[in-house]
Amino acid sequence: MLLSIVIVSFNVKELLVKCLESIEKYSNGITKEVIVVDNNSSDNAVLRIRKDFPKVTLIANKKNMGFSKANNQALRIAKGKYLLVLNPDTELKNDTLSKMIKFMDENREVAVSTCRVELADGFLDRDCRRHFPTPWRSFCHFTNLSKIFPKSKIFDGYYMGYIPDDIEQEVDACAGAFMMIRASAVKKVGYFDEDFFFYGEDLDWCFRFRQADYRIIYTPITKIIHYKGASSGIKKFSQKLSKATKESKKRVLRESTRAMRLFYDKHYKNVYPFFINWSVYFATWLLEKLRTWNV
Repeated sequence: MLLSIVIVSFNVKELLVKCLESIEKYSNGITKEVIVVDNNSSDNAVLRIRKDFPKVTLIANKKNMGFSKANNQALRIAKGKYLLVLNPDTELKNDTLSKMIKFMDENREVAVSTCRVELADGFLDRDCRRHFPTPWRSFCHFTNLSKIFPKSKIFDGYYMGYIPDDIEQEVDACAGAFMMIRASAVKKVGYFDEDFFFYGEDLDWCFRFRQADYRIIYTPITKIIHYKGASSGIKKFSQKLSKATKESKKRVLRESTRAMRLFYDKHYKNVYPFFINWSVYFATWLLEKLRTWNV
């Protein structure tokens, strides 16, 4: 088996169908399996998949297990040489899979790769190529210094704004929307950390790949479209596509800041002095209050 495509879905049935249709359309000649894990959606996605996509391996959870645990359910049974973690709110292009597989075949030292991930408006989803969120980079991001100085290595370090996005480059991290991973590397690094429920798990996984001296590459040789935030409902540009409830949105926002604290505790707490740690904890607490206040 050359490729295992892993998709975790929650209340995005129509987008999931489009995603699966794009996989079917643009994967001719590729030996593959598609594994969909549904996190107890209420939109009858499970019935639709069983009816229209009988070749898909479906895991139907009885409750929302979160992104990390649900992905791991699929990754543990995946048989492919390459593993593709793919969001359900994405669409492949005609050459996405073929070009990315060829890239991995030709660059055996690369453990993780990603392509250009475009939002529905054609702009880059900047999460697809990142440095790790150190306290300084996070400060610049949340105070908008990165927007004031968008091409500065000092102020826009997190999203690497100082490097054009049409250049192939080694990165610290990519996004869980599209991650092609060498299965042999996963055997050494392990799966997603299931302490991350939603958000942050891709950063943590990439951090562990980098700790193990593996390379992560962003290459713009091909692209996908990402209707970002359709499941969570917290992104303004995809709110019309989302069926998320008010309480669901609040939970996602709380989980996003919890993920920040968890990532910091795992990888930076013992690196920085106590006053930096205190500042980070206060900032994430305040951010959570501000984000959930007006939902």
